[in-house]
Amino acid sequence: MTYKAIIFDLDGTLVNSIYDIADAMNTVLKQRNYPTFDYDTYKTFVGHGVKRLIEEAIPQNHLSDTLVNACLSEMMHTYSESCTNKTKPYDGILSLLNSLHDQGVKLSVLSNKEDTLTKKVVRALLPQCLNPVLGLKEEALKKPNPKVALQICSALNVTPEETIYVGDSNVDMQTAKRANMKAVGVSWGFRDKKELVEAGADYILHKPMDLLKIL
Repeated sequence: MTYKAIIFDLDGTLVNSIYDIADAMNTVLKQRNYPTFDYDTYKTFVGHGVKRLIEEAIPQNHLSDTLVNACLSEMMHTYSESCTNKTKPYDGILSLLNSLHDQGVKLSVLSNKEDTLTKKVVRALLPQCLNPVLGLKEEALKKPNPKVALQICSALNVTPEETIYVGDSNVDMQTAKRANMKAVGVSWGFRDKKELVEAGADYILHKPMDLLKIL
């Protein structure tokens, strides 16, 4: 099979964003005198969108739609101002993206991070060869729903079978499988190899340039 396109997850795959995400959420929690969490714990909270992150972080005995929505507004404001403070591409990512672009592979990003913030992080930290760059606009379209991934294929004029989906979580592997794409997990992200394998990963990358071997 000749692969013509690669869709990347963002957080935990292309960039290590856990510090900025955790710092912003902890700021929201501190303002309400709620317990905060360390960076490793936040790695288990992320991947399902910011609303789910908030539902995981706030005390369960306080959980309500009103509180979640209020914290969502506060989190979006706080994180939007700090989303590139500590966030950096993982080692080897920039070289990988440039190599793939030079080979004529079409490159895209699909994230469960809110769309505006996804675009902001990519624009600030990654090469401009990624297009389209899409984040979450509607909760119903959140990964592992494959609809947006399939829309990206149509926009790039490739088939799902010609497309690799690269991510760091079971959500990403499930998205790839539901879209009939090759599922590639990364070992440097927010989840472990066991989760990726159990979710159906066809390959596990241990360093970014390993992706070239699959091509």
